[in-house]
Amino acid sequence: MRNIDINAMKAKDDKTYIEEFINEYESFILQTAHKTTGKYVTKSDDQWSVSLSAFNEAIKTYSYEKGGFLFFAEMVIKRRLYDYIKKQSQHFQEVTVNPHMFESDSDEEDVALKQEVLNKIVIKPDDAAKLEIEAISAILNEYGFSFFHLVSVSPKAMKTKTACAKAIAFISQNTLLVNEMRNSKNLPIKVIENNLHLPRKIMERHRKYIIAGVEIMAGNYPILSEYLKFVREELSKWKVSF
Repeated sequence: MRNIDINAMKAKDDKTYIEEFINEYESFILQTAHKTTGKYVTKSDDQWSVSLSAFNEAIKTYSYEKGGFLFFAEMVIKRRLYDYIKKQSQHFQEVTVNPHMFESDSDEEDVALKQEVLNKIVIKPDDAAKLEIEAISAILNEYGFSFFHLVSVSPKAMKTKTACAKAIAFISQNTLLVNEMRNSKNLPIKVIENNLHLPRKIMERHRKYIIAGVEIMAGNYPILSEYLKFVREELSKWKVSF
């Protein structure tokens, strides 16, 4: 476990240290805000306040099971900024704009208004799903495959779907197994086979799909998890404590 992750856990429970921890990563917060909005962000901007609040939220909700802290914090900051941009865009759509305003640069107020319009339309708030795909893709690359490989390895038959769902539910509820999978970058097939008595052939054939499912269900991917409806249904049946 990296020092940053350990320090994040310390900041979570230490009200005195958390301020020091946040100050140390101010540049990271600003850089993330810049990458997300596509514009230079300073501490006087609303985007800074949103990002700072999101970073604090990341500290409060972080756990080792969610992977590296900075990666997790970046996701939280980006999601909150997208929410902010979406809210601002909805408000902006209610403002009537002169259709001829882009035809002349003669008025300084027009120039400022144009820039404001451009700032609001550069980032599309529906990119939240894209953000999750980018995040999970980076994780799956460490296992040696891409998010887009899942199309070819997704189970089709209901029997196979059910078996994969049980495997995903079993692992994602067990912190030790999730950590073992992440550290070894391999699916603990033998453990699944011994505990669930599922066909080894199915586990091997759909290894990538099960790994991706575990990472999504055990991570912070609210949009992608909606696409794993049959896994969530399987999870709801289980009343297992590890």
